[in-house]
Amino acid sequence: MTPTDGMIAGAVLFVALFVYILWPEKVIVAQREKTRLDFLEEWKEQLYANLRDLHFEYQAGKYPVEDYEHQRMLLENEAAAVMAEMEMLERLERATA
Repeated sequence: MTPTDGMIAGAVLFVALFVYILWPEKVIVAQREKTRLDFLEEWKEQLYANLRDLHFEYQAGKYPVEDYEHQRMLLENEAAAVMAEMEMLERLERATA
């Protein structure tokens, strides 16, 4: 095999791999559309994670007491609002089912 043949074989292999990797699939898996309840569940989980992080940083001495209590109150109020909306949506789903 000459060097030219090797380069041509390499180029053909490169193009074939490039096409194979980037070729769109014919079967597209349909994803379930997120509902408002799904969004609220993710938001609630993020708020709880933020509360855990805030508490950890407070325990580590990164926040003064006043700032910690203020931030905690804001996060807890927001979590309560999310939970209330989730409960309302769940009641509506049960009523319509």
